[in-house]
Amino acid sequence: MILPYFVLLPLLAAFLIALLAGKKDDWAIALSFMATLSILALSVFGFITMREQTFTYAMSGWNIPIGICLVQDALSLFMLFMISLIALTSLCFSVQYIRHLAQDWKYYALFMLLLTGMNGVVVTGDLFNLYVFMEIALIAAFALVAYGCRAEEYEASFKYAIMGGFSSSVILIAIALTYSSTSTLTLAGIAQALPGLDQRLVMWIAALFLVGFGLKAAAIPFHTWLPDAHSSAPAPISSMLSGVLIKALGIYVLIRLFYNVFNAPPLFMNLLLIIGSVSIMLGVFLAIGQWDLKRLLAYHSISQIGYILLGLGLATPLGILGAVFHLFNHAIFKSLLFYGAGAVEMVLGTRNLKKMGKLAHLLPITAGTNMVASLSISGIPPFNGFFSKLILIIAAIQAGHPVYAFWAILGSLLTLASFMKVQRYGFYGEVEHQKPNIMPGKLIHAAMLILAVICLLSSLFIVPGIREHTLDPVVDVINNKIHYIELVYGRAL
Repeated sequence: MILPYFVLLPLLAAFLIALLAGKKDDWAIALSFMATLSILALSVFGFITMREQTFTYAMSGWNIPIGICLVQDALSLFMLFMISLIALTSLCFSVQYIRHLAQDWKYYALFMLLLTGMNGVVVTGDLFNLYVFMEIALIAAFALVAYGCRAEEYEASFKYAIMGGFSSSVILIAIALTYSSTSTLTLAGIAQALPGLDQRLVMWIAALFLVGFGLKAAAIPFHTWLPDAHSSAPAPISSMLSGVLIKALGIYVLIRLFYNVFNAPPLFMNLLLIIGSVSIMLGVFLAIGQWDLKRLLAYHSISQIGYILLGLGLATPLGILGAVFHLFNHAIFKSLLFYGAGAVEMVLGTRNLKKMGKLAHLLPITAGTNMVASLSISGIPPFNGFFSKLILIIAAIQAGHPVYAFWAILGSLLTLASFMKVQRYGFYGEVEHQKPNIMPGKLIHAAMLILAVICLLSSLFIVPGIREHTLDPVVDVINNKIHYIELVYGRAL
């Protein structure tokens, strides 16, 4: 059973880093890479061999509903693969980027705790343990946002901690109400018990979960913490926050709760449609006016999360397919965009687009990969963002929501306009620069090139014959509540 290792390996790495690292970071880097590569290999192996099956692992041998269980299915394996892939490239980027700040093992120990928390949220089948793993990830994230020890970073981390504390309190209240009503914290058990409860109470619990995890996902109007946190954090941490953290702690949990537990209540599906479309438009409008490159990218995280929520709100197989595909695509191209911004900031010491200029000759790999990511997020073929957005637009029209399809199209056009500004001023502007003392190294280039290639290759996920083995198993898990309950309990209802 590989399931416990997704939590144990990064947790063990964090412990060993603190124990063995010493003054330099060599041991910390080696242990972090070994743990992350192992998790990536396990997730790929699990998805290839076990995506059609659901496995449960009873902690300490206590079977559910008495004990705590871990659950492995296509959705959790898909998320684990995405998290470990971005984590690996972020570690590649971190080696030079963090060393130009300081040689510090504590960064890698916190990074492993962040990975532990996210993986724990994804694999747990127990609501309270989900909360515990979420807090582990958040505490590590608060520290990593403030890692550079500048006033701007402390302020961003403080805001993040305040909003994170508020959302965690709301979630804890919802968990308490759930347990007092159902006498269980196992997600499958809660799903079994909810139909027999007063539905007004069920709606109140669902509303609390929507607010709490909506704040983690940073969808409008729950977005206020995100621009400061994502723009102030070190670039590899910005990629983790935007690429996977808001999805693991926000979107994934919303999917698991509102589909596999609450069975997609129409009221909340309509709310997701509204929140998604508003996030698309307001996020992109706020991004267009930014001249700070990382802040611009942070607002685009809000906009792109809106596309995912739009697909989930449609609650049709095609809408869910588009949401799942865009979930993965956004992790790839947004992480790549933050890597590009981080490389530019490391070289020039600025995030201001007006102070950048002719970087295409100075940083050709950075400029080329940034162009790929810009075309991907803007929905330009043949890159992955085009296909996931196209699926979402078609799904909205098929579901009888042409207005939402219009907002998705308009949001994509405005996204293109925003990244035309990035290219015009950031990489092909008028400002000349002398060759700086610091240039991106091979590991930074490797991280960017890997994700740039995936921006193109992941478009193949929707090709018939490939889709059935990549995206369809994930969509099936989301769509089928009864099947989820049966498989977790290991028996027919």
